[in-house]
Amino acid sequence: MSNNGAHLGFEQKLWKAADKLRSNMDAAEYKHVVLGLIFLKYISDSFEERHEQLQEQVSEGADPEDHDEYRMENVFWVPGKARWSYLQKNAKQPEIGKIIDDAMELIEKKNPSLKGVLPKDYARPTLDKRRVGELIDLIGTIGLGDYESKSKDILGRVYEYFLGELASAEGKKGGPFYTPKSYQYITFGNNNLHMKLSLRTQRSLR
Repeated sequence: MSNNGAHLGFEQKLWKAADKLRSNMDAAEYKHVVLGLIFLKYISDSFEERHEQLQEQVSEGADPEDHDEYRMENVFWVPGKARWSYLQKNAKQPEIGKIIDDAMELIEKKNPSLKGVLPKDYARPTLDKRRVGELIDLIGTIGLGDYESKSKDILGRVYEYFLGELASAEGKKGGPFYTPKSYQYITFGNNNLHMKLSLRTQRSLR
């Protein structure tokens, strides 16, 4: 699978792989796991791209460590131990659940608008950490927050497809489908994107 994941039908292939990792986990529980990681990948991609741009502009006075340089471009600040590269490097560690929870805490601490919003329950004993690591590796195969991926609406396509499939899986048990609080609230650094995702989600759940 290519890193930008933009080929036709990639959402279905990505979902099939992710659903296989879900195994017997209830869809109502799995949506928090998978969507939380998708969001983390998105903001990490956006941060890394902006960070590289600023590093190239240091001679012009840019400061890659200045948080305002990111805010002005609607990019969340992502601390080192919350970046996707760090998570992927530790994906096979038995404590990966705690590493993810700590990453979510760090992001909320550095970005007050996200405080109390991100899922932080990856360290729970009932969550198979091996499968979480495999899910990290899977999501790592696609770009989500870089310029090219944004222009191809990769996040929107993945978000819509996954929510639709999760709603279908959860609906088969006869219960209502609830979109996680964080995905009702998070703007992904772009209000227009959030509105578009919200509208798509409503359509997919009708």
